[in-house]
Amino acid sequence: MTNTVPVILCGGSGTRLWPRSRKARPKPFLPLVGDETLFRATVLRCPVGEGFGNPVVVTGAAHLDHVEQQLPDPANTRIIVEPEARNTAAAIALAALTLPEDAIMLVCPSDHHIGDCDAFRASAHKAAALAQDGWLVSFGIVPTAPETGFGYLKQGEAIDGTGGRRVERFVEKPDLARAIEFLGSGDYAWNGGIFAFRVGTFLEELGRHRPDILSAVREAVAKGWEDGMRFHPDHEAFAKVPSESVDYAVMENTSRAAMVPAEMAWSDIGNWQALHEAQDRDEAGNAVRGRAELKDCSNVLVMSDGPRVSVVGASNLMIVVDGDEVLVCTPEGAQGVGKLSGAANQ
Repeated sequence: MTNTVPVILCGGSGTRLWPRSRKARPKPFLPLVGDETLFRATVLRCPVGEGFGNPVVVTGAAHLDHVEQQLPDPANTRIIVEPEARNTAAAIALAALTLPEDAIMLVCPSDHHIGDCDAFRASAHKAAALAQDGWLVSFGIVPTAPETGFGYLKQGEAIDGTGGRRVERFVEKPDLARAIEFLGSGDYAWNGGIFAFRVGTFLEELGRHRPDILSAVREAVAKGWEDGMRFHPDHEAFAKVPSESVDYAVMENTSRAAMVPAEMAWSDIGNWQALHEAQDRDEAGNAVRGRAELKDCSNVLVMSDGPRVSVVGASNLMIVVDGDEVLVCTPEGAQGVGKLSGAANQ
C-alpha cells in the first residue's frame, strides 16, 4: 500500500489554555502532556517506514519559527505557509493541491493528545485503506462520557471487510440530555477532527460542494512560490477563499462519508479540565507540573513555571502560574477561560 502522507494542521490561539497558551506560542508548541510538545508528538506518531510518508505541515507565518524549531526532520518536511487563517477546508485543499492525486492524506490537528499511539496507527491504516477505495474517512472516537463540547458521528451500516462504517449523520454539539442518550445508544462516536482522504477524491468532492473554495485555493497555489521546503500561496488570491470547516464544506454533504472507530486515549486538550484528565494523576486525582506542595487535596491540578504553589484542603481546582499571570478555576469554569480579558486581549 502507498505510504500515507501526514498533513498536520497547525494554528489557532489556544485561548482556553491561557495563560500557559498564548497567541505568540499557542498550545501545539507547548509540552503540556509528557516531555514532547503536542505538535512534535503529532509528527512523531506517523513515523516514516511504518506506512507513512514525509509529512506536510500547514501553518501560518506567525507560527513558522515554532514549527521549524520543533520538526523532527525539517529537511524532509514540506511546510505550506498560509497567508491568513481560512479554516480547515482551505488548509486541507492547500495540502491536497501540492500532492499527487493518488496520494492518501492523513489529516491531523497538531494540538491533540493521543495516549495509545499503536491504536492510532492501526486506525490510520484502516482509514487509509478505506480512503484508497474512494471513501472520505473520519476517525470516530469511541466516547467515554456524555461530552457536550464535541460534535458526534452517527454510525451507519458496516462497510464489509474494512472495519469501517458509513457515517449516517453528523450531529452538532448536543445538550447534556442528548449526549447521555447518544452515549447510552452505542450508535454514536465523537468527531475527533482526524481524517483520511485520497487527494483526488477530496478535491472532487470539494469541487462538487464548494467550488468557490476550490477555485480560490487553486489560484493561490498556482500563483504561489517556493522557498526551500516552504511553499507560500499567493496572498491576494488566498484572501478570497471563503472560511469554512471541512465538516461543513465537504463531510456533511458528501455521500462518501465513512468512519473508523478509534479507541486510543484521545483528548483534544480543549480546556484546563481536559488537560487535567490527560495528566498522570495520583490516587487522589491530583496532578502537578512544576514546584508545588499539596496537602489533603483531591482533583487538583497545579502547573507552575517558577513559583512554588502550596495548596491545602482544596478539591476540584486548577491553578496555573505562567510568568506574571495566575489563573485559578474550577472544572465547571474551565470553558470560560478564553473569555477572560487576559486571554481575549493578547
